[in-house]
Amino acid sequence: MTKFARLDRLPPYVFATVNEIKMKARRAGEDVVDLGMGNPDLGTPHHIVDKLVEAARKPHNHRYSASRGITKLRMAIAGWYKRRFDVDIDPDREAIVTIGVKEGLSHLILVTIRPGDVVFTPNPTYPIHPFSSIIAGGDVRGIPMGPDSDFFENLIDATKQTWPRPKILIISFPHNPTTEVVSLEFFQKIVDFAKENDIMVIHDLAYADLVYDGYRAPSLLQAKGAKDVGVEFFSLSKSYSMAGWRVGFCVGNAETIGALQRIKSYLDYGIFQPIQIASIIALNGPQDCVEEIRQTYKQRRDTLVTGLNRAGWPIESPKGTMFVWAKIPDNFQHMGSVEFSKFLIHEAQVAVSPGLGFGEYGDKYVRFALIENNMRINQAVRGIRKIM
Repeated sequence: MTKFARLDRLPPYVFATVNEIKMKARRAGEDVVDLGMGNPDLGTPHHIVDKLVEAARKPHNHRYSASRGITKLRMAIAGWYKRRFDVDIDPDREAIVTIGVKEGLSHLILVTIRPGDVVFTPNPTYPIHPFSSIIAGGDVRGIPMGPDSDFFENLIDATKQTWPRPKILIISFPHNPTTEVVSLEFFQKIVDFAKENDIMVIHDLAYADLVYDGYRAPSLLQAKGAKDVGVEFFSLSKSYSMAGWRVGFCVGNAETIGALQRIKSYLDYGIFQPIQIASIIALNGPQDCVEEIRQTYKQRRDTLVTGLNRAGWPIESPKGTMFVWAKIPDNFQHMGSVEFSKFLIHEAQVAVSPGLGFGEYGDKYVRFALIENNMRINQAVRGIRKIM
């Protein structure tokens, strides 16, 4: 027996291997352009920071806060959903504030599944989606996702072949890492399918605002009957460049929100209240900052995609997220994503995320994060051009 039983179910962290090589190269004096971890480099808009500072100076805001989030923030969440998606949210029964999406999702899975319950997630996908279920004792089945796959057809096939029947489907669109986007019609099919098969749907809408070329990301909750089977998470990390603030929320099915609220009441006292107050300003205040952030990522996307295509690495331009999902060039495919990522650090001085870290179906790809300015991205392209 080991001391830490739940850790036995977790594989080695693939990203740590590449990160260690990157740090070793930097310590040796190499100027590695880091396009690996999706950690936004843009500062939080000033009016949000100013409100945090103002609220933090008031002693009554230094006490324990509400685990489910203060009332005015939940009302702001409901207002944001109404303005953005024309979806009505009851701030008392259908909304809860979370300490980022990772915390909220992990606690929701923990309170929902028993050991052995089956959870479906895309593969490849953002690691916390499958690993939250693995940590809780669930049995995760990956549904192939990508440009050469029909995710919905794969979902139907997997459901027919799985016993016990899946209890939860976790999805996220625009999708990290594949950058796949979907229509409202897709969500309607998901909702109808979930009702027919008694499956709970959890949708992570983290990249709602980082969309391009005329595409608008729909909400799962816009689909008819979505609240009967599903909830949706949103994070302020990307839209408002508040990654380190750790603010997210979950909305939708009242029974599910109530379960999450109950487990959170045992585990935390909520987010520091001045951060919640500043988050109200983010949601209710001027939204031109969101457009500026979106435009910045679009320019970086265009710089990287244009540069890689000119260098001989053909890549399509994504319509969403802050990433570029790139199939490894044919003459390097034999390496696999981990060895190819190491190769890029050594030979091109560029760090990326190996696709294997997002699931076995991602091993032919690497993910670029658009977290450096255009000058640094051009530097990365020049490094890659050398090896092409």
